This record gives sequence, structure tokens and C-alpha cells, in this order.
Amino acid sequence: MNHQLKISFSNMQKLTNKEEEIMHILWKLEKAFVKDVLAEIKQDKPHYNTLSTIIRNLEEKGYVSYNAYGKTHQYFPIVSKEDYKTKFMNTAIENYFNSSYKNVVSFFAKEEKISVDELKEIIKLIENKA
Repeated sequence: MNHQLKISFSNMQKLTNKEEEIMHILWKLEKAFVKDVLAEIKQDKPHYNTLSTIIRNLEEKGYVSYNAYGKTHQYFPIVSKEDYKTKFMNTAIENYFNSSYKNVVSFFAKEEKISVDELKEIIKLIENKA
């Protein structure tokens, strides 16, 4: 049985760091049982029951759904990585950069995380879209 629902951008709840880590695993695997997710965790492996609770929390938040096979559930993401990334970036830019993409780019330039060549490449991309 498929218990799938979709959530809108505005209803997307913030994830904890651990929930986000689990979502990255589910995005990678596309569908998985709790034991499959547990096998992917390299550091600070939670107990099976703890992981199961985290995944059920993700279900309650509307990020994952499942197919039931008897008492076992196979989980899958119902929020795409792209949708989550867009929401996450928009929220970060709004909260930390006063909703200014110029402020984002200047931050990375000041931190020397972006080169002049990369900035020129970005300008070309923008000009070619116009």
C-alpha cells in the first residue's frame, strides 16, 4: 500500500541535521528499508529503533512515504532533493543575506570561495539567458 502525499514549499518543515542526513541517504537509495539506511550511515550509527523513529518523523513531516510489506515498511522520498535544496537556499539567502543574491556572491568573493574566472562564467550564464 502506498501512503503518498505531497507537501508544498510553504509547508516544508525544517529538518534536524540527523533528519537531513537520512534524507540524503533516501535520495541516494530512492527507496529503502530501515536496515538499508542504517547500512549507509558511516559515523555515529544510531540504534535501529532510533533510526526508525527518525524516519517516521520524516514521514510525519511529509518528506517520506512508504510501501507496507506486512509489518515491514520500505520508505521513499516524496520531496525531491531539488525542491528541498531550493527551499533551503531561499531560506538561507532570506535569513543571512537580506534576500540579496548580490550579497551572497560578494560573501563568497570576500571569503575567497569564488574566483574571478568563476564570476565571469556566472556573468556569461546570466547574459546568455537574457
